[in-house]
Amino acid sequence: MFIADRAVPAADRAESGTRRRVLTLVSERGPITAAQVAEILGLTTAGVRRHLDVLAEEGAVEESDHALAGARKRGRPARAYVLTERGHQSLRGDYDELATSVLRFLRDNQGEEAVGAFARARALKLAEQVRPAVEAAGDDSEARAAALAEALRIEGYAASSRPVGKGTPLAGVQLCQGHCPVQHVAAEFPQFCEAETEVFSDLLGAHVQRLASLAYGDHVCTTFIPANQLANSPQKRRDPR
Repeated sequence: MFIADRAVPAADRAESGTRRRVLTLVSERGPITAAQVAEILGLTTAGVRRHLDVLAEEGAVEESDHALAGARKRGRPARAYVLTERGHQSLRGDYDELATSVLRFLRDNQGEEAVGAFARARALKLAEQVRPAVEAAGDDSEARAAALAEALRIEGYAASSRPVGKGTPLAGVQLCQGHCPVQHVAAEFPQFCEAETEVFSDLLGAHVQRLASLAYGDHVCTTFIPANQLANSPQKRRDPR
């Protein structure tokens, strides 16, 4: 009896841990189907659907309105999921309101310039952390973007990258961030998104373009990185060799 009593909490912890993994993967890869989650995590599709149903009931995920790339054309379309605002909140903790209050105080007493300076300082600190990985990837734009995505993922941004528009003048790489630690703050203070975009441009040696933002209600932050600008990158021009 004692063993059984102890086994229940352990099972509950395992269940909660698996659900957290599902939630994190939805933040990284969404829109994503139960079958795709199951394949990546090595779980059964039925088991993943059960976790997704619970997360949907909790308001942490919802069905996506966006069509999946390569989705089947016939029959009932597979349900794909993305994180909701509540889902993002569950990943980032309970410090948003405190951070926003501090920034409001800074703005009211020191002006918008002070907020911008703080946002740039934060972005530069992030750049210092991820720059070695990006530089180690060499000059290929796709490799540099992939290295940046992996470095951001390690820092908690649930990031990924994929090539888009190959063989066209619009060829490039799409950098996606399924989670942002300052999403709630950036909704009121866009300086954080602007500073981050500037840092990405510097890191990748290209004029990148922010296409979507979690802070403005999109389900993922999306940045487009043109493939044809790396040859004239600032990194190459600064290299004395």
